[in-house]
Amino acid sequence: MSTALLIIDVQRALCTGEYECFDIKRVIDTINDLSTRARAADIPVILIQHEEEGDLLQYGSEGWQLADGLKTSPQDLRVRKTTPDSFYQTHLHEQLQELDADRLIICGLQTDYCVNATVRQAHQLGYDVVLVADAHSTIDNGTMSAEDIIAEHNKDLAHLTGSVARIDVMPASEIKV
Repeated sequence: MSTALLIIDVQRALCTGEYECFDIKRVIDTINDLSTRARAADIPVILIQHEEEGDLLQYGSEGWQLADGLKTSPQDLRVRKTTPDSFYQTHLHEQLQELDADRLIICGLQTDYCVNATVRQAHQLGYDVVLVADAHSTIDNGTMSAEDIIAEHNKDLAHLTGSVARIDVMPASEIKV
């Protein structure tokens, strides 16, 4: 079994200012600990960046850049995407096939959009998924707090395990890389 670590949308526009995700400093620290362990174990790290027309996440803009404080390596792979699903119209699936990856550790932003869509699509494609319970975040949505959204997705996604692939939801400290 070969593993890859996906870090979704940890970009400046979602880590500061109006759209700053809940508890972002701790989330980035947790992601950094996990990615450091992954790199030390020769597990590929894939940095995924969302882009869309307009100011906030326009390709190349200040907000589109990876967040300050997010540790990266020149060996990290990169994927650009335009929808919440990191697989849709990107080369992510092909990259993972080239790496012979069949297990994905997934973390990043935003829980209820890009993390949720990517976890579900990865599962649909037959990957075993480990959602890092304490390394994804979002913002309040007007109905629910970010904390409640995160907890709900951790619970709901853990129930998606099927006959072909499984989803495990666990804190970073329990993940074996």
